[in-house]
Amino acid sequence: MPAVKAARPTDVFARGEWAALTNVSRWKGTALVIHAWAVIFAAIAFAVWMSHWLAWIAAIIIIGGRQLGLAILMHDAAHGHMHPKRRINNFLGQWLTGVPVGTDLHAYRTYHLTHHRYTQQPEDPDLGLSAPFPVTRSSMIRKVLRDLTGLTFLKQRGAQMLMALKGISPGAKEQNVFIGKTFLKFLAAQLVLLTLSFASGYGALPYLLWLGSLATTFQLFLRIRNIAEHACTETGSEDPFSHARTTRAGPLAQTMVAPYWVNYHSEHHLFMGVPCYNLKTAHRMLGEKDRHKDMIIAPGYAAVLREVTVKPS
Repeated sequence: MPAVKAARPTDVFARGEWAALTNVSRWKGTALVIHAWAVIFAAIAFAVWMSHWLAWIAAIIIIGGRQLGLAILMHDAAHGHMHPKRRINNFLGQWLTGVPVGTDLHAYRTYHLTHHRYTQQPEDPDLGLSAPFPVTRSSMIRKVLRDLTGLTFLKQRGAQMLMALKGISPGAKEQNVFIGKTFLKFLAAQLVLLTLSFASGYGALPYLLWLGSLATTFQLFLRIRNIAEHACTETGSEDPFSHARTTRAGPLAQTMVAPYWVNYHSEHHLFMGVPCYNLKTAHRMLGEKDRHKDMIIAPGYAAVLREVTVKPS
């Protein structure tokens, strides 16, 4: 199918407004990366200091949310929004955000731009994330349990490891070689974090809080974010305002499933030249121009989950 119809910024924003919205800051992206890691390290330090299971659970929730935040910032780097200098942008997106959570910036960039080009069409590589919905309540519960028990993590990392092993075999396919390199980078990042954990004087515990979060809450928060963005939106529509959903998010949702303004997903698809730190402003301006009525806007993540979950007949 042809590429989806894109929104024209000049139909919505004045030239000066658009220039301000698309301006890539020299410091905001770096500050957000520092913020994400600072929250992660603070949550780990607090849990270790308290040495109580309730503190560990709270830390795993907070860390999982910031791990999703790292993935979101890597996504912004894929669009070139972390820094105006490409080399710095790619360093932030690859080594400080993407690799620690198991993603390669360069591979993701190609994949993700295809998603934007063919949103909710058969060629969309992300269509499989939204096409199954709505699902039954029992199906949703099974998905949540697989995430929180680490089964989703083990399945994904196991498949990645097998492809990595194929990548080092003689005559390996180029795709397997690339995935193998990505997996080795992920393992190297884990080794660095494990080394820092022992250097803290608390043994493996700080790293286990990181890994436990990556294997559980991160997987769940990532799933909910993916569901909210496109599940039960129109497929194959020519209206660019119908391709994605924006979800209102309070402080709790921002801590877990909606870090760094990722909930403004309709705005992102309409105008992917806008950095994440300007999406809230874009949302406000669209409201002032009476365009919210054309968009898919959910009152919250709980409402989205109710929408995409049906009772068995």
